Amino acid sequence: MVLGFLYTAPFKVLEKPNLKIKKPGFLKMPSAMTVFGVAMVSYFLVTGGVIYDVIVEPPSIGSTTDERGHSRPVAFMPYRINAQYIMEGLASSFLFALGGMGFIILDQTNNPLTPKLNRILLLMTGIGSILLSFFMLRVFMRMKLPGYLSS
Repeated sequence: MVLGFLYTAPFKVLEKPNLKIKKPGFLKMPSAMTVFGVAMVSYFLVTGGVIYDVIVEPPSIGSTTDERGHSRPVAFMPYRINAQYIMEGLASSFLFALGGMGFIILDQTNNPLTPKLNRILLLMTGIGSILLSFFMLRVFMRMKLPGYLSS
């Protein structure tokens, strides 16, 4: 009761302005593929750790010294679960996006107008991209944390 009075009291004294605002003609509703593209790019950037990369500013790749004393490039920062190189984040993000696209491709096989050959190709492509991203991300985790997920 008191809360409702607090919400309505200012509007008994104040009056809304009579504005005639029109939407500009160049503003249009974006297409579904534009919204999907923006969502996919933002998904790629967020899962790739771009926010972390901007704040911490890690190197793009690291380097290690082998037994002969030569410097070798390293794409994954081993034994550091809370840190990453830029290329490590982007490679992982690409595989996350590939797996997500695989599920989207699998969803397209339900279209009743899709011919049988195209349906089979879509199924193979979708399942292949999901499996490829899953197993490659497992390989990345083993490179990141040796001994993890091993029997």
